[in-house]
This record gives sequence, C-alpha cells and structure tokens, in this order.
Amino acid sequence: MTMREIAFSLVAVAGLLATATAKAQAPEPFGRPGASDAKGAIELIDPKVLRVCADPNNLPFSNRAGEGFENKLAQFLAGKLGKDLAYVYYPGATGFIRNTLNAHLCDVVMGMPQGDDVVQPTNPYYRTSYAIVTRAGADLDGLKTLADPRLAQKGRHIGLVANTPPGNVLARLGLLAAVKPYPLVVDTRVDAPGADMIHDLEAGAIDVAILWGPIAGYHVKRSNGRLVETLLTQEPGARMSFRIGMGVRHSDQEWKRELNRLIAQNQREIDRMLADYGVPLIDEAGAPIAVEP
Repeated sequence: MTMREIAFSLVAVAGLLATATAKAQAPEPFGRPGASDAKGAIELIDPKVLRVCADPNNLPFSNRAGEGFENKLAQFLAGKLGKDLAYVYYPGATGFIRNTLNAHLCDVVMGMPQGDDVVQPTNPYYRTSYAIVTRAGADLDGLKTLADPRLAQKGRHIGLVANTPPGNVLARLGLLAAVKPYPLVVDTRVDAPGADMIHDLEAGAIDVAILWGPIAGYHVKRSNGRLVETLLTQEPGARMSFRIGMGVRHSDQEWKRELNRLIAQNQREIDRMLADYGVPLIDEAGAPIAVEP
C-alpha cells in the first residue's frame, strides 16, 4: 500500500480523517502573493490570522460548529500564536489540497499522515492505529487480533472500510466473505461510514467493527459502556499504526518550524485534548500512552 493509499484510508476514517482523503495533487510552485514584513508572514496569507483548511462535517475531526478535536487544536494553537482563527471548509475528497492549501486560501491542514508527500508535514503530534470495536458482553469479548479463531466462526459479520490496511490481513486469513464493506471515498456532507458502521454494530447487523483509532475511540467513549475497543497495533501483513502531523505548503519552511516548536512545547496539552475525544494514543513501541487528567 502506497502512502497515498494510506492517506485515503486514514480519511475514511479521517474519515477517517480527516481531510487526508484523496489529496492526489501536485504542490503549487514555491512562493505566494501578498508577502508581509512580519516574522514568518511571507509564508502566511495573513500574519494576524491562523487560517485552517478543514472538512465541514467530519467528526470527530472537524465540523463547521467547531466541535471536532482538530477544531479544538486549531483554537489552542491560534491562542498560543496570538492570532485570530479562520477556516476554509471543503469536503475531504479529491481536490481538497489543490483547492484550499495550494490555492493559498489557508495555511495548514490539521491532520495529515506522515509520509504523504502531497503536503510538507510537520513533526507528528500523535500516533495511533486501527482498532477493533465489539459490543460489551458479547461473545467476542477479549478479541485482540484479527487472527482470533472466533472471527472465523460461521455466520460472523465484520464491518470494514474498503481498501484500508486491515482488509489485507482479513484477505490473508480468508475472512473476506464475512466482511460487510463500507465506502472509503465519500462526500462527508452526506455520508459517514464510521458512524454507519457503529450503528450497525449496536443494532447487531455486524459482530465487529474495524475502524481507524480516532473514529473508533470517539464512538466507544460516547457509547456509555456499550462498546469496547482494542487497538490493532501489530498484525502480520499490514501496517496498522501511523503518525499524524499537520500539513503545510512545501515552500513554507519557517511556518513548519514554528508549528514544530508549538507541538514540542505543548505536547502534554495536545495529548489531553486528544484523550478527551477518545483518541487512542500509542508510543513508538505500540504501547498505550497514559494521559494525565
């Protein structure tokens, strides 16, 4: 799987994400109109405003009401920078980067997988993985791996966003016949595959949901104990965990360095922000990160 395909996977998540969906455009040429003499402002549209590219309807990442964790992070960073906050909203689908960041309508995308060369990434501000979600008290309690023989039992139904990494593992295990697929590339203004999968899980239409960690954790936290999640940090045959940073234009070197400094200086606060939304955080060894209240 290429990093571009990973970006698609994350957004289905990201919506899985966020806005990392189909961003298959080449970066704009270096430079931009409207330079200013303020520090670092030669790279920003307006040195007094943090302008963010975001999806208008993609919780838990972002929405127009500012209810996503990427919205909260943007607000936090704007305060640290002493800037006002403004958004350019665009559905997380083909053309997102070309029509927002590279069109100089905004200066940063809040969630991008490390290694996606469509943008210049900052240092990652979190690392997470895909997750298994089951109903609490069901006969799949304690499920920790896709190789668990209980998943191969006759009559099982497995929810999976199409073309995401866990599908490679399920194919190797011969479990694709049990998969109920959910679409990867969607118009988030009208479709929400992650929420649909969770609804089907709670209704009993599927026995297990396999989702990108931030989406899984968000719904599990809101389920009042009805759902349980387990991270898929290691599965033979496919990479399950990824580092997520912010994305800026390839020309914006000082802006990237400024964001890197903010991430390093405020990592504890960022971790708490993510934990409030149920985002499962892991370290480089795949171990869960305990977040202080």
